[in-house]
Amino acid sequence: MKTAVISGGNGGLGRALAAQLEHQGWHCVLMDIDIGGLEPSPSRTPVAVDLTDATALAHTAEQIIAARPSIDMVIYNAGVSQIGAFAQADLASHRRVFDINYFAAVSMAQAFLTPVRDSKGTHLAISSVAGFAPLHGRTAYAASKHAMQGFFTSLRSEEAAHGVRCLIAAPSFVATNIGNAERTDNGIVRPGSAADGIDYMSPQTAATVILNGVRKGQQFIPVGRVARLAAWIMRLSPGLYQRLMRRNMTGK
Repeated sequence: MKTAVISGGNGGLGRALAAQLEHQGWHCVLMDIDIGGLEPSPSRTPVAVDLTDATALAHTAEQIIAARPSIDMVIYNAGVSQIGAFAQADLASHRRVFDINYFAAVSMAQAFLTPVRDSKGTHLAISSVAGFAPLHGRTAYAASKHAMQGFFTSLRSEEAAHGVRCLIAAPSFVATNIGNAERTDNGIVRPGSAADGIDYMSPQTAATVILNGVRKGQQFIPVGRVARLAAWIMRLSPGLYQRLMRRNMTGK
């Protein structure tokens, strides 16, 4: 039985990815800071860990590696967003977004690098449209996703010699926490909770698109109509994209 390790496994998209992988015969290890509501089963192991605690993450990864016969896919799904103008944000909250969205993913990739090489497996980064395009009112979020995407596209060339794939999925707006948009730390919110998104997708639909892309070996997987259009317009005219995005997000 192949094993997938999923960070942010207790979120809507993490759960949807796990459900579909388990249906395909995988065992899923779901890592999250809060695993309430996740029940262990023969095909599922919930693991509580703060991904921003490098020591705890390394220890947890060692335990997972020891417990499973192979680590065949690592899905970097954990993340937060931050909504608000940069002029009103503080540096501490900007760093917090990077700690969760970028540095936790890098630490996790380092921890699982060798077992993924051993299985000739897959690193799957869940980025965003904001990983390759601007997004109004999300400077920290967009910067962290750009960094994440740059990391995994660069890692791809290093790991290819080991038979390892580094794939990137870029969803647009996935409705994972609609109606649960409590804010902390100067605008930091749970992903998928904002009310100003466009053309929301369900987590189940997003998971299906992502895993179909993985099956096909797509290095870049745009998830949803908005993501596909954004990727096309950004290639054609970044200035046009900026104007359209601002108009859709602000009405101006």
